[in-house]
Amino acid sequence: MTAPAPADRAAAPAPGDAPAPAHIARFRSARRIPAALTALAVLGVAGLFLYDLIAVRAGRPGMQWRRELADQLGRKTPSDPWVLVAAGVLAVAGALLLFLALAPGLRRILSMRPPDPQGGVRAGLQRKAAALVLRDRAMEVSGVRSARVAVRRSRVKVRAQSHFRELDEVRADLEEVLTVGIGELGLAYPPQPRVRVTRAPVGKR
Repeated sequence: MTAPAPADRAAAPAPGDAPAPAHIARFRSARRIPAALTALAVLGVAGLFLYDLIAVRAGRPGMQWRRELADQLGRKTPSDPWVLVAAGVLAVAGALLLFLALAPGLRRILSMRPPDPQGGVRAGLQRKAAALVLRDRAMEVSGVRSARVAVRRSRVKVRAQSHFRELDEVRADLEEVLTVGIGELGLAYPPQPRVRVTRAPVGKR
């Protein structure tokens, strides 16, 4: 007679059933190229103005473009159309730089759930890799002839074609298989599947 297994020896939960930590930060892009280009542009403009200022202090005439710019700024008013256009362009450029500074970037990498939140180890999964895995799982469903999978942050869009079986049955099986597959990916924030099943053309069945 076999004794019943104790409670602490029960089957371990599946990887997708483990609760995720309260917050897992997304991977942030270093953005070295935009930062380098911005720094070079600022350095070039500042160096040009500094050179002109030193030339004026040394008794030489200022550059023609700077004198023309100063003359134009002295005559233009804030209501002038060119002033408004320039202000709008600068505002849009500033907003774009602010967005690039605050946005995490690296949208192609999905954060995974770490085995030890306090261990300092992070893992990520490429969206294309996740889409390939889920596509293989979708192709295992009976009745599915072809499937296209697109993985987003909050949704997994699946478009499948079925050459036999009822479409509702294929859709239900796909949703079940994809839910399990998404859980096995170990993502920190599992996306929700959105499945669309259509009948394959007669010539391709």
